Amino acid sequence: MRTLWIGLRWGVVWSLIVPVAVAQTAAGVPANALAQTAVLNRVVAAASVPAATAAPATAALADAATARRIVEDADRIRFPAEGFQVDVRIVTTAPGRDPDEHRYRVLTKGNDNTIVMVTAPADERGQILLMKEHDLWLFLPNVSQPVRLSLAQRLTGQVANGDLARANFTGDYNPKLLRTDTIDGVRYDVLELDAVDNSVTYRRVLYWVREGSHEPYRAEFYSVSNRLLKTCTYGKYEKMAGRMRPTELVMTDALHQGEQSVLDYADMKLRDLPDKVFTKDYLKKLE
Repeated sequence: MRTLWIGLRWGVVWSLIVPVAVAQTAAGVPANALAQTAVLNRVVAAASVPAATAAPATAALADAATARRIVEDADRIRFPAEGFQVDVRIVTTAPGRDPDEHRYRVLTKGNDNTIVMVTAPADERGQILLMKEHDLWLFLPNVSQPVRLSLAQRLTGQVANGDLARANFTGDYNPKLLRTDTIDGVRYDVLELDAVDNSVTYRRVLYWVREGSHEPYRAEFYSVSNRLLKTCTYGKYEKMAGRMRPTELVMTDALHQGEQSVLDYADMKLRDLPDKVFTKDYLKKLE
């Protein structure tokens, strides 16, 4: 490829030089400094075309790297990179209905291993979700075979299985930095996250992250048909597992007015979670 480019480049150079030389010879006028300078300027301009076309591609790669770094930083603010445990309380409210409360204990290692244990209400206690990579199973007490689920299916209220089982965005979405918004005097980077495949929780996400600190602020979740499903705000930053993290997520239904789920995170702590924990045989040993 390099040899071909060199040949093409000097072919362009020769096509520029020959006409000038022929014209000078026919007129009997020797080459002068002005003609040489003109030819050289044209040669330099022709030879610089590849550099000009490469500049946008280089800028695009830099923007993509920046977008990935912002999403990775935001993920690390929400959850530790190490294995950890956290308790989650979800209260769902809707017009004309009594509040619904569910409680879960979540064990996570990386982005591909998660256990979600139902701790309340009492009639659902003992149910366990096990996620391995993009595969998700529901284990029910006194039922020998697990039930296969998708990450996009509803867990409770406005919360999908993937919102607890696979909450990080890194690796599941291709991020693109769209713009910067100013909200109440604070600047936020706005990113568009496109799903890498159909196995992830949402097809598309718009994500507002505080400029500089990369603290998550807001997200909008869209369906395959690009319909807004719900919005999420990240708030009540408190210190958990060694750093300031959002402890309250408010998920609001975009299709049914007044319906929302509030997720409260508490008692987050780092845990050494060997791979054997995330297996069917080990689930009964979990406390």
